[in-house]
This record gives sequence, C-alpha cells and structure tokens, in this order.
Amino acid sequence: MAAAETVEWPLMRRYEGAAQGRGVAADGWRVCLAHSFEELRQPYGAGDVPLRDVLRHVGLGLRYFRWWVKKTRIEKKKAFIDLLCAVPLQQIYGCPLGGIGGGTITRGWRGEFCRWQLNPGLYHYETVIANQFTVCLRCKGQTIYQQVLSVERPSSLQGWNWGYCGHYAFYHALYPRAWFVYELPGQQVVLTCRQVSPVIPHDYKDSSLPVGVFIWEVENGRNEDVEVSIMFSLQNGPGAKEAASGGHWNEPFTFHKDGQRVAGVLLHHCPPVNPFTLAISAREKAGTGVTHVTAFNPMGLGREVWQDLLQDGRLDSPPGKSRPTEKGEVTAAAVCASCSVPAHGHKTLELALAWDMPCVHFGSKEKLHLRRYTRFFGGDGDAAPALSHYALTHYEEWERKIEAWQNPILEDSKLPPWYKSALFNELYFLTDGGTIWMEVPPDCCAEELQGPAGAGLSHLLPVLREYGRFAYLEGQEYQMYNTYDVHFYASFALIMLWPKLQISLQYDIAVTVVNEDVQPRQYLMCGQTAQVKMKNVVPHDIGDPGDEPWQRVNAYLMHDTADWKDLNLKFVLQVYRDYYLTHDSLYLRDMWPVCQAVMESELKFDTDNDGLIENGGFADQTYDAWVVHGASAYCGGLWLAAVCVMCKMAEVLGDTEIQQKYLGILNKGKEAFERLLWNGKYYNYDSSGSDTSISIMSDQCAGQWFLGACGLDQGEFEVFPKSHVLSALKTIFEKNVLGFAGGTMGAVNGMRPDGVPDTSSVQSNEVWVGVVYSLAATMIQEGMVEEGFRTAEGCYRTVWERLGMAFQTPEAYREKKVYRSLAYMRPLSIWSMQLALERHAGRAQLAQGHSHP
Repeated sequence: MAAAETVEWPLMRRYEGAAQGRGVAADGWRVCLAHSFEELRQPYGAGDVPLRDVLRHVGLGLRYFRWWVKKTRIEKKKAFIDLLCAVPLQQIYGCPLGGIGGGTITRGWRGEFCRWQLNPGLYHYETVIANQFTVCLRCKGQTIYQQVLSVERPSSLQGWNWGYCGHYAFYHALYPRAWFVYELPGQQVVLTCRQVSPVIPHDYKDSSLPVGVFIWEVENGRNEDVEVSIMFSLQNGPGAKEAASGGHWNEPFTFHKDGQRVAGVLLHHCPPVNPFTLAISAREKAGTGVTHVTAFNPMGLGREVWQDLLQDGRLDSPPGKSRPTEKGEVTAAAVCASCSVPAHGHKTLELALAWDMPCVHFGSKEKLHLRRYTRFFGGDGDAAPALSHYALTHYEEWERKIEAWQNPILEDSKLPPWYKSALFNELYFLTDGGTIWMEVPPDCCAEELQGPAGAGLSHLLPVLREYGRFAYLEGQEYQMYNTYDVHFYASFALIMLWPKLQISLQYDIAVTVVNEDVQPRQYLMCGQTAQVKMKNVVPHDIGDPGDEPWQRVNAYLMHDTADWKDLNLKFVLQVYRDYYLTHDSLYLRDMWPVCQAVMESELKFDTDNDGLIENGGFADQTYDAWVVHGASAYCGGLWLAAVCVMCKMAEVLGDTEIQQKYLGILNKGKEAFERLLWNGKYYNYDSSGSDTSISIMSDQCAGQWFLGACGLDQGEFEVFPKSHVLSALKTIFEKNVLGFAGGTMGAVNGMRPDGVPDTSSVQSNEVWVGVVYSLAATMIQEGMVEEGFRTAEGCYRTVWERLGMAFQTPEAYREKKVYRSLAYMRPLSIWSMQLALERHAGRAQLAQGHSHP
C-alpha cells in the first residue's frame, strides 16, 4: 500500500469521470481505498514479534522450541501459532475473490493474484506472474496497442509487453467489490474493471459460491470505432511448487443454458489431496466473441500467445484437451473476449474466474467434507462450467443486492467516509479467514453430531442440515478455528449479516460444551499436563485445520483454558444477544440448559462467595499474556453481564427458580464489583493492590458493551451505574486514546494513571484493533458518538493508510511500528459500531417523537 493516505480526492474525481454511471454507487467510491499504481510502498520494520517476548519472560522457550521442532520438522505440519516463522508483511493486498467458505484468491491493489487460500486454512503468499489481464486495441484492421495491464517487469514471459505506467492506473475497494481503472496512455480509451464477489447478507446460497466476476467497461474517446480485446491468462495452480507433482491438464469448454452462452478453459489441478479445477471464462453475446488458448508455458517467453493476440485481437481456440504435465512442468491457459466499440461509445466485456474444490480433507485426512456450494452445484468436481455460467448471468442481481445493503450507509452524510470504508472492507476476513462452510452429510444422524451428552440440543440437526457448519480461523497466522474468546468480538458481523451461520456456530460450540475429551496433554505455558477438554466448559477453539476440526477441539496449547474466566461467560452473552436480535425462541430453549451448565461451572471461580468471580493470578482470559489477580474489571464485568442475561433469559422462559438464584448473585456481585474496583474515575484493572492494579484498561467496559447491544443497559437491568460507565469511558478517551501517540492510533490496552503506557506485559502496551472498535461501539451506545469515531479512526488510519495493512488487519500493533498476527478475526467487531449507531439513531428518533406529540 502507499505511504500516502489512501483516499485521494483528485484520483477519485478522475475515476468518477471515467466511470460515472457504470455501476458504482454515487458516494460509494468516495470512501474506498484509492491508489495510483505507481505510488511507492512505505518501508515498515516489524521489529520483534511481541509474543517472542513471552518466551523470554515466562521461561517457556525450551518447551515451545521442542514442540515446534516436533510439529514442523518431524510431523511436517504447521504450528497452530508459529512464533519462529511469522508471515512477513507485504503491503500489496486488495479485495479477495470468492464467496464464503469455498476458498479465496486475493488480488493486490496493482492487479496481481497474490494470496491463495484454496485448501482449508492453508495460505500461499505467492504472486503468480502469468495471471494477468492484457488489452489489445485495433483500428481499421490494424493492432495499434497491446499491453499487459501490470506494472511488473518479470523474468518470465518476456515476449509480452510489460511495464504499464502506474501513473495511469487507479484502484478502489469497497468489499466485496473493487475497481481497477486504466487510462490507456495516448489511446483515448479508458478501461474500468469492476471486480465482484457474491458476498450478500442473509443469502445462504450464492454467498457460498467460489467465483469472482470481472466486468470490463470500455469507454472509447476516439473519433473512430475501436476493436477491444481483453485477454485473461491464468496458470494451472497457485504456484510453481504446487505444480511439481505433474499430471495437471487443461481443456476448453462451453456452457449454454437459458439462452445464455459462456465459453472458456478448465484448468484441472490434480495433487494427491484436495484436487480442484480452475475455470476462466467469458460471456458470449451479440457483438462479443470469445476465443481461447488451451495451454501455454508460463515459464517461457510466451511469444506464441502474444503474437496470436497481436495478429487479429483473437486467440486460435484449438480444440481438445492439453496433455498432462510432467513432474515440475507448469502450464497455463488464456481466454479472450472481444467487441467493437463505436466512436465516443461504451461497451462491456464480462469475464469470470471460478474454482471447484468440492470435497476436502483437513490435515489428518480422516474425513471427507463437502463444501456448502455442493448442495447447489454437486460434489463430483465437474461444477466449474456451471459455476462460471451462473456467475456471469447473476452478477447483476448480486450487485443490486449489494448496493441495496450498502447504499443506506454510504449515503448517510452523518457517517465519516473512513468509517464507511472500514465497515465494509473489514468484512474481507469472513471469506479470507481460512473460512470453511461445510455441508452435513445427508445420512448423518443426530447422535453423530451431538456426541454422548448432546441429546438435549433438539434443533441441532435441523439447523446444521439446513445451514451447514461454519468456521473461520483466529487469524491467518493463528491456525485455530472459531477461537471463541476472539469470536465474541467478531460475532457481530455474523449475527447482523448471516445470523444463521452464527446460530450454527453456537450449536457446534454447545455440542463441545456438554462433551469432553479426557486425553492428556502438556500445556506449553506452565508445562503441566491436563485433559484436552472438560465437560461443561466452553472450548477455546474447535480445532486446527492441520488436524480434524470439530472432531478434536482445543488446538491452543499455551494454557489449559478450562481455567480461563471469560469463555463460559462469552457463550452465555452471545446466546442472549443472538436471541435478542433474531427472536429465535427454539434456539434460546435449546441453549438454556447449556447456559445453566457453563454458569454453574463458572461459579467455582467465586472463591469467596461475594457474587463476583476472581481471576487466578495468571493470564486466564483473552489477554493471554497479561496476568490478572483477584477481582478484575474485564472478567468481573463480563461475569456480571452474563449473570444479568441469565436473569433475563430465565424471565423470558418462565424459569422463576433460576431467575431468583441469579438475581441474588447479581445483587451481591454488583456491590462487590463497585467496592473492589471502582476508584472514583474508572474501574481498576484488578483488585490485587499491585503496582499495575490501577492501570486503565481500554476493555474494562466489555460487559457494558454487550449489555448495551442486548438492550439491557438501563432501567431495571442497569448493572453498572451509568455515571461510572461514562466516567470510565471519558477517562479511557483522555488517557488511552488522546494520551497515546497523540490520539492518532486508537486506544492502547493499558495506560498508567500518569499517562505512560502499561509495560507490565507484552499485551498491555499494544493496541488491539478489534478491542478498539468494540470500545468505540460502547462509547456510541453511551452517547459519546464523536469520541467513539475519533477512537476508531485512529486504528483505521494506522492500519489501512499509514502502515499499508489493507486486507490484512492485524490483531495488534505498538506505537513504534511493531505488529502482531496479520489478518485477524477480532476487527470484525466494527459491526458492533454499526449496531450501536442504529440503536442510537433509533433512540434519537424515539426521543424526537416524544417531544413532538
């Protein structure tokens, strides 16, 4: 990404002039990422990865290193967290292609195909140079211009014309769409490539499809007709190393249905595990011709393909399949769409990329899983032509739905432009987070899903059969699915946009709660041995993509999370929040016994029977390197919020006995919380009386945040005194936000009362982007709208603009250019800001209505 700010008004205006009326919302691009392709990327020194400090501080280095060698060198598997081989920062990424759970292919903001996630949870960070769009212009039967639309000058394919001048190309992204604009120098022709993926809220069919569409708008400013051809070339597979096994081959195809015809090339990639087919295609229609090259060598000069296109703006379209590749041999294909554009006229060419990996094994290779889209397109591995046709004939409908969803937000003049960009672009992680969306086998019975103790989940099987099983990684570097302490924050994106996926995920968690895994293992932080999963305790995660998710849970080996204080509470809070937003009473009734079980399990942490749980003197919550002693603002606040929603759920379900039980606990706990933690301005970090106990924690109001999202933050349900909440938030804003980095980088996790960041742990002086978004949402809920936007804006400007981390938002960064865990789940919490804004607007309208009878 560029060093300069991404929203550059001159570029926006130039783009507006080039593409006005071409399918972009009126204000949409004014909030998107925008770049001139020639801009220089900002150097960024990562410094030490902070978790390496953990190895030094707590002496677990030797244990971790022994485990790491066994895992990565002997077993040849990825580490669930690899502290020794972090993914290097590349400031190149743009909007990913593909729907939810079928794999993704990310294009950079300069048009390169550079990040591949086709196998579940596994990433290839490799730019495949053969994957390009090339334009050919012809006038009066002569080719006048032919150019690869790339600024690169690679060592391969040197027979092609590379080195497009970046000054004449611009990029804009508003997920799930992106725009590439090329003002062809000296040609009076402007090309706008609009990239569309089917990511559509409340859609559980098309949103699962592994496809992307490229709509090329051609504007001819010449005084004569021009024939325009767009060639899309693609290598068979995500990189040269992946092609080493050989046996890969290509073949042309056509697909005709409902009067619409699509033609292209299938690229069959045939590794021993998880084979797949790529498809490049174009839509044939009146005035548009489609031609192809079945196979060429992307490692050679490429002159045959180049000259073929140069000769007449078409490709030769040989019939028949290509031969299978030899070991180590690489092959590629190309498809070309051509049309004539009248003088001062406009035409559209439509191309698509699809990939079909219907059946997948995880690392253990024990079970074969079918992806969600196979419900609609079959699981035989022959769906790529139908997927291509469907994408090219339905993308206009997708765009109408995307605009109907986004436009009310984009057109709201009260919302700042950066927020609109952040809100939609952070959603990239829902598809590009190693995401899987699997079908439950049709012959699967309830007993198989429920395990020995899950019979009470009566609607588990119907929900999973109808909506499948959903999982996403904690981060592209943190290889654990549905990490629950983090999903607590990110879950707002799911419950607001794809609520059935949140419900499905919760059922999967509930199943693991009521079952156990008694296998022993050693935990790296303490060196002690304990069982993998205890009964009536929420798991940390549902497994590692390198193993067998859902079947073997808790891939996290740092701590025994059975002793964590936040996981059970976060389950209970999400259950009620989900019910509050969906009104799904069947779900609530199914989850009620599970909520009772985890809360009963949690009660053992109230060691002094004062109605408030105590932390155990170690890092026993999502801040897993930040030690807590005794009562704490974070876990204590979550506990009281969970007790409150237990009272509310008991009221809804008519369970008077449980309601009275938890009302008693709540009244005791509130008194203890205020007595032990309130200091007159904010809630202390913990009650230990240590030097760090009076630190100002940015996340101290997490319980209030969730209660506000559930409508339980006032009146009879007021848990935390409103005046105390406001005072704490104002203190956080003054100290953790404005007092940190000049108020330009969000909120630091911990700040000392004297205005110096808390350096007592490797996490206390970090900024966690997802926590900052949730803090901003809490401020908005409490009427501090301006402060909320100011707080969150610091993170957006830092990540998406100054540090070039677009479409790879990290978990954490420090003031001095140290970051941790690129492409992380938690920043999806920005959707809680949107919920807070909608609720705040609703309250304002209600108040206005009352004032005007």
